Amino acid sequence: MDIAEIVTQELGIRRKQADAVISLIDEGNTIPFIARYRKEMTGGMNDEVLRKFDERLKYLRNLQDRKETVLSSIEEQGKLTEELRAKIDAVLTASALEDLYRPYRPKRRTRAMIAKERGLEGLADFLCSRKAAVNPETEALKYVHPEKDVPDADAALAGARDIIAEKISDNADERDWIRRKTLRDGNIVSVLNEKPAKASAGKTGRDTGNESARKGKNAGQDEDSENAARMNVYENYFNYTEPLSRIPGHRILALNRGEQEKILTVKVEAPEDEIIRYLENHEHAQNNKLTEPYLKAAIRDAYKRLIAPSIETEIRNSLTEKAEDGAIEVFGKNLKQLLMQPPIAGKTVLGWDPAFRTGCKISVVDPTGKVLDTAVIFPTAPQNKVKESMAVIEKLVRKDHVDIISLGNGTASRESEKIIADFIKQSHLPLQYVIVNEAGASVYSASKLATEEFPNFDVGQRSATSMARRLQDPLAELVKIDPKSVGVGQYQHDMDQGKLSGQLNAVVEDCVNTVGVDVNTASFPLLVYVSGINKTTAKNIVAYREENGSFRSRRELLKVPKLGPKAYEQCAGFLRIRGGREVLDSTSVHPESYPAAKALLEYLGYTSGDVRSGKTADIENRMKEKNTDIPGLSAKLEIGEYTLSDIIEELKRPGRDPREDIPAPVLRSDVMELSDLKPGMILTGTVRNVIDFGAFVDIGVHQDGLVHISQLSDRYVAHPLDVVQVGDIVRVKVLSVDEGKKRISLTMKEVPQK
Repeated sequence: MDIAEIVTQELGIRRKQADAVISLIDEGNTIPFIARYRKEMTGGMNDEVLRKFDERLKYLRNLQDRKETVLSSIEEQGKLTEELRAKIDAVLTASALEDLYRPYRPKRRTRAMIAKERGLEGLADFLCSRKAAVNPETEALKYVHPEKDVPDADAALAGARDIIAEKISDNADERDWIRRKTLRDGNIVSVLNEKPAKASAGKTGRDTGNESARKGKNAGQDEDSENAARMNVYENYFNYTEPLSRIPGHRILALNRGEQEKILTVKVEAPEDEIIRYLENHEHAQNNKLTEPYLKAAIRDAYKRLIAPSIETEIRNSLTEKAEDGAIEVFGKNLKQLLMQPPIAGKTVLGWDPAFRTGCKISVVDPTGKVLDTAVIFPTAPQNKVKESMAVIEKLVRKDHVDIISLGNGTASRESEKIIADFIKQSHLPLQYVIVNEAGASVYSASKLATEEFPNFDVGQRSATSMARRLQDPLAELVKIDPKSVGVGQYQHDMDQGKLSGQLNAVVEDCVNTVGVDVNTASFPLLVYVSGINKTTAKNIVAYREENGSFRSRRELLKVPKLGPKAYEQCAGFLRIRGGREVLDSTSVHPESYPAAKALLEYLGYTSGDVRSGKTADIENRMKEKNTDIPGLSAKLEIGEYTLSDIIEELKRPGRDPREDIPAPVLRSDVMELSDLKPGMILTGTVRNVIDFGAFVDIGVHQDGLVHISQLSDRYVAHPLDVVQVGDIVRVKVLSVDEGKKRISLTMKEVPQK
């Protein structure tokens, strides 16, 4: 199997590119490093394509290893033919390989094995023979052996049918046809379970035994309410049928969850009659009238007992895997957009973690992320101390010169927003607020990392600080949280957690390295995601910085314990030194390209001071004055065109943050209620989550509205991500409002987008 050629064909790249990428990966280079600094070798392949390449490379290499194991096993049995070897060498999927291996795979004792041990293989051959001229009952009498548990002809014929059934089940070509036929013409069906399981602490995570005991008789009512809510989620699937060929991934995941919660019974309905006719034709069941009834019975048994359950499992696993891959891809794109939200730089932010009984936690953070003040106020029920609380807020706003209030969107957020809006209106302070997604904040605030970062804070103070910092620099703050907990996916807890974590960590890694990291201010969690840096070297960088002060050059990184030349090569270009001796240390130009960058600056008449002051922004004009372009400069300075283009882009805006080009969050100063919404109203909102069937948009009423996929555009939309992304600022029109169910339907059709 030529892996490089397979990947070349699948990704539509050149063989030279594939060979180069495989070589770079095998040398231990990271995907961000290859994407950014080895473009000359890869032909400019971006990180997304490289991730797909890496994933497919691992799959095919694992498949190749499995092939070797299979070939070795069959060879040890003395059953490996050249024809079989060629078939195994040619397969490109694990399922096709396992189909070929099935007849030779060591099995637990089956009915067919027992029948063979009883000497019934000859009778099975007789039943399959087109030339059988004796009545099968008469032939079966030859195989009666009471001492072998074959007391009569019926027992002998039953054992022979078991042998035939297993042989048919092990036929790779027939299994492949049945699998494809079922996928093409079969349905997935779900019905309400006769006895749906009740909600439990283990499933919902919302209740515990102690809490139930405290609630007493109310516990039963709460449980009934929760069960009713769970049933409502799945009501569309109580009597549901959809073709396997058309069912979208999000419905597969919903069915799986309903089945797991024992609310639904889910099965695959295959075109059974057509499949059995196909098997009868392939096994020539009609070619001998004497054996036909026995052969047909064996075929039906093979399908219903052995093939159908196995194929159903395979198909559902395959659909689930495909659905998971699709959901993970959507999750990853949402996560990327969330992480790449622009920072609100240079602002003092008051983080507000809302709550009822325990009070709202407040933390004021200066533009560098330093905590200036913390407080706890009780403006919400049951205390309702609005006046006293707002006095505290006003004092903090004036004392610390607060610019923005960053309000978490959790419990009591709606009530807190109303209080904040009234306060801004009455105080006449130059203050605005923004609602931030607080998903994962509680997990972070109780973590070991948060304890180390804020040893003297309680979980509420840490959470409020996180609210503020999420606005100041979403990427730096959100990397402290498990990517699965940031609230931009669907069914993430039902997926293969290893695959999900791997994909999401790759997204975080790409985002961190795209933005770059200030090595003198970066936290340990942020440094861990930098190309070439692991947990040990990240801790060592922080320890070195604390002991020796700020890094003054990238070269100084080589003094960090356990950070050797290879790690330095991988990480140096992504780490920034602000105000250091070497001006290029503050840019994304890699140290290996410093000679090239300096040659370019000298040729165009720039100094290092010009880079610091931003005068190199007119670099393209200088090139025109010199009557040269990138190909010409590349040849003159002996610099690769990709590398030269990247250097020029960086010198146009030295050390720029790529997130600056993204629209900033919507800042508010007033509040709307759900009851204020009326059909036809046009509002501006922020996309909070994108899923397979639409997008949820925050329009400022504490209940995100849904823009269904059919309402995203006047043109056909294959997937919502083709139109919107997390963080997009969009204009929407209200279609309908259901206050009872707290549902808002929105449309973007015929609504001009600014």
